[in-house]
Amino acid sequence: MKWWTDAVGYEVYIRSFADSNGDGIGDFAGLTSRLDHLAWLGIDVVWVTPFYPSPQADFGYDVSDYTGVDPAYGNLGDFDRFVGRAHELGLRVMIDIVPNHTSSDHPWFRQALADPSSPQRQYYIFRPPAPDGGPPNNWLSHFGGPAWTRDEASGEYYCHLFLPDQPDLDWANPAVRTEFDAILGFWLERGADGFRIDVAHALSKHPDLPDNPQNRPLPPDPTPGQAFAAFDHAHDLGQEASNDIYRRWKSLPGAESAVLVGEVYIQDVEKSASYMGVGGLDLCLFFGLNRRPWDATAFVDEIREWSEASPDGFAWTIASHDENRPPTRFGGGDLGRARALAIWTLLGSLPGLPFLYQGEELALEDAHVSPEHVQDPVGHEAYAEGRDPCRTPMPWDATAHGGFTTGEPWLTSAPRRPEETVEAQRRDPGSHLHLFQDLIATRKRLADRRRGVVEWLPAPPGVALLLTGSVLTMANLDDRPVTVQLPAGDWQPEFDTRRGDLPDVRSNVQLPPASARVYTAV
Repeated sequence: MKWWTDAVGYEVYIRSFADSNGDGIGDFAGLTSRLDHLAWLGIDVVWVTPFYPSPQADFGYDVSDYTGVDPAYGNLGDFDRFVGRAHELGLRVMIDIVPNHTSSDHPWFRQALADPSSPQRQYYIFRPPAPDGGPPNNWLSHFGGPAWTRDEASGEYYCHLFLPDQPDLDWANPAVRTEFDAILGFWLERGADGFRIDVAHALSKHPDLPDNPQNRPLPPDPTPGQAFAAFDHAHDLGQEASNDIYRRWKSLPGAESAVLVGEVYIQDVEKSASYMGVGGLDLCLFFGLNRRPWDATAFVDEIREWSEASPDGFAWTIASHDENRPPTRFGGGDLGRARALAIWTLLGSLPGLPFLYQGEELALEDAHVSPEHVQDPVGHEAYAEGRDPCRTPMPWDATAHGGFTTGEPWLTSAPRRPEETVEAQRRDPGSHLHLFQDLIATRKRLADRRRGVVEWLPAPPGVALLLTGSVLTMANLDDRPVTVQLPAGDWQPEFDTRRGDLPDVRSNVQLPPASARVYTAV
């Protein structure tokens, strides 16, 4: 059995987790000092967002050195101490690798610009202009505008699916593959237990770089997200050749026991599932509920469709550093929090590796970041699409800046309420934090009883009734109470998002709105 089979993961956005030196930026020493919180919560895998040397054009997702630590976060010794302490506490370490693109400040790219005849020029996707002198094709950047920037010295364009500061690597070049063999090996030797692969669906491009088909007219003054969605990304994303890369990585020394988790941001469930197993990846992140309006029936159907596409499940998430926080997306306030917990209860009963995003255990909603304090490059282009509200510092206590830093935080936002802090919720046994700890403990306690076929039982619209082994999970995402017909037998309550004192049952169950329960067969 793979070590991650029954694990629970936790994403740390390192810049906002814990600052040890008062410069307002989270770092490895701060993270290490707070690992006890994750161990207490019941976490098994700590995923850390990029910490490599970087100009920070996209807060670390523009890497200038893949085998170092940015001074803002510490040094390699601090990383080693973090890994050592995590392992002491029984926590595995998964680090973010960014293989689709480098920083424009990376030595490879600087050499590519300085000498078009250099081998490093072939590390990137440079092409002559189109006949009209413009970009080689109609591909767009996620962050707005064309996915091409002109190199004035040579007259050629280089490809970047994100910022111009993030030139895409050419993964058709064997030299690029060899470079990353060494990079992954470096971190495996330092104790990394796995990798989260950024934009794992984008590494390989169609070799002919054809135009992407347009699927709808562009609205006037489209936001970056609207413009990107107006095209079918048939040639810049989702190419089969990417799987060869991951199969190669899985064969590297030490990688056979490491978990490879792909950020495969493709809404086609069968396509996403194809990246796993024979596709080379162990798991793909689940994005089925992201950026979608609340719809109880559609959400249940989506989770069911994805779970049935892969017997080993997915890396289940409903939150990350790229999305508005679930309570905000799911209606706000107590309703949004209840809906989010009900969904998490359902996902935690499925095969796969569920991940919390920092602060999710506190039921945090989006923080308010005023326009003058925006840091996210997307937010500068389209304030409503900015990711800053979910990236604000972790609230540890009720002191200044939530105990995150003794200085001024890198991202300024409205202060959190005292009851939203770790300290306050740790003291309150009735808090959301304690409820989430209980949910994680329930998942682990029932691990052996969840073995077997996953069966979705008949249920009203907006309601999930899931039998995994001898564990029965029910989640009512609807806004009305429902009556659920249980399978024959006696059922013992194990977890209730409403904290009810529930009796054993053997027939019908009245399930409140926005709630979930877990039972086991007696």
